[in-house]
Amino acid sequence: MGRQGLRVLAAATATDQDQPHPPQVTGLTLTAIAGIADPPHPQARDAVALAQTAGATIKMITGDHADTATAIARELGISGDVVTGTELSRMSEQDLADRIEDIGVFARVAPEHKVTIVRALSRRGHIVAMTGDGVNDAAALRAAHIGVAMGITGTDVANEAADMVLTDDDFSTIVRAVREGRSIYDNIVTFVRFQLSTNIGAILTLLAAVLAGLPAPMSAIQLLWVNIIMDASPAPALS
Repeated sequence: MGRQGLRVLAAATATDQDQPHPPQVTGLTLTAIAGIADPPHPQARDAVALAQTAGATIKMITGDHADTATAIARELGISGDVVTGTELSRMSEQDLADRIEDIGVFARVAPEHKVTIVRALSRRGHIVAMTGDGVNDAAALRAAHIGVAMGITGTDVANEAADMVLTDDDFSTIVRAVREGRSIYDNIVTFVRFQLSTNIGAILTLLAAVLAGLPAPMSAIQLLWVNIIMDASPAPALS
């Protein structure tokens, strides 16, 4: 069931104990095993593929069993090794940093493991965005460069620790936000290049004329006119 991406829950019955809250329950009889499906959003796979195409690496961190996590990761298109929390506890931070590029899924993790993973990725020079919704995620959200909390299912503690809050709890929204952010950054770069090229061009023209002993090629009012026509429409359009 786990290999099919299901969370497995076992149910059992027990006879009455002499103690109201015994430290250990004995005499259990297995009655049922249930496979619980918690499928990812339909658009999640496309969002993961688009993020990977854009140069972002997606890693899954979950408390699920390794088999369940592996099945969900393969469904989403997340590749790489699978490491459990027990294995993480035996690794040093340097060992994890050396291996983390090849790891795609972290299963059965504890809250402290999430912080360790964020630090290992940062040590490798990555800009780390961490998503989370619970109180136990707050430390990792704070440790990441960009902490992303869930607006619907997220706790107040997670929202306070995060830098961003997803109002729809949809991973594809993060990908759309990255696309918008890159577009804004590209527009800023284009605007700055345009402003520098026009102003440097005017400065070099005047400087060349002075060095050559020639009269000024443009008067002050002409320079002002050039600035007006270059800054009034083209520059705002580019920005």
